[in-house]
Amino acid sequence: MKIAMVGKRNAGKSTLVNAMVGSERVIVSETPGTTRDAVDVRFEKDGKTIVVIDTAGIRKKNKMADSIEFYSYVRVTRSMHRADVVLFMVDATLPLSQVDKKLARFIAEEHKSCIIVINKWDLAKDSAATEDYEEYLTKVLPGLKYAPLAFTTASDGKNVQSVLDLATEIFRQTTTWIPTAKLNKAFEIIKDERITAARRSTKGWPRIYYATQIAVNPVTILMFVNEPELFEENYLRFMVNRLRSMLPVEEVPIRLLARRHRKE
Repeated sequence: MKIAMVGKRNAGKSTLVNAMVGSERVIVSETPGTTRDAVDVRFEKDGKTIVVIDTAGIRKKNKMADSIEFYSYVRVTRSMHRADVVLFMVDATLPLSQVDKKLARFIAEEHKSCIIVINKWDLAKDSAATEDYEEYLTKVLPGLKYAPLAFTTASDGKNVQSVLDLATEIFRQTTTWIPTAKLNKAFEIIKDERITAARRSTKGWPRIYYATQIAVNPVTILMFVNEPELFEENYLRFMVNRLRSMLPVEEVPIRLLARRHRKE
């Protein structure tokens, strides 16, 4: 399992990596920007090999003054592409920034499995409850509504094992193959609900004849339909949310593809 650590500068990424490994494998400093490149750290946990990719912190685009900053951003996006699970580090002591929102959009658009890690929680827990912070994240980062949350204090190693356990569970979900019969049963239920979720056009209702899973990580489902253009974004979002509630993939992204059904 490959885990990419991403987030803005000084969010505690390297500190969390060291807490996971149990030794100081990555340089940690109070100075933002200590990590300039992506660093792969390999270790064994419960008999399984885990690779954690520690990446450079990201700054606002207009502050990328030199080529090092630019290539750091490129390496971060590449690291996310090759990771199975992304740990999106958020500094609990600061409001979410434009950098946080940009990273969240990239994760959502690329359909990456993700855990939002709220670090330095020991410094913020007296000013906000976990439920309030979760509501705040849902409002500001709606594209990552599916992603579970983990509250940590990486400098003390608090909840680090829980993050690793959660990453293992997310990896299991995103590599799940759903039996075709079970998948199509879920679509039958969605079809019965479509009247209130889909908007009828002059061409009629969006109709699904058959669906099959064609890939994992992300879970990718191909639907054979009457007219692909009838499946608008709102309806696709509705279907994804319903599929998450009915199938064992409730905390990972689902990618839906529509192809016109060719009748004999």
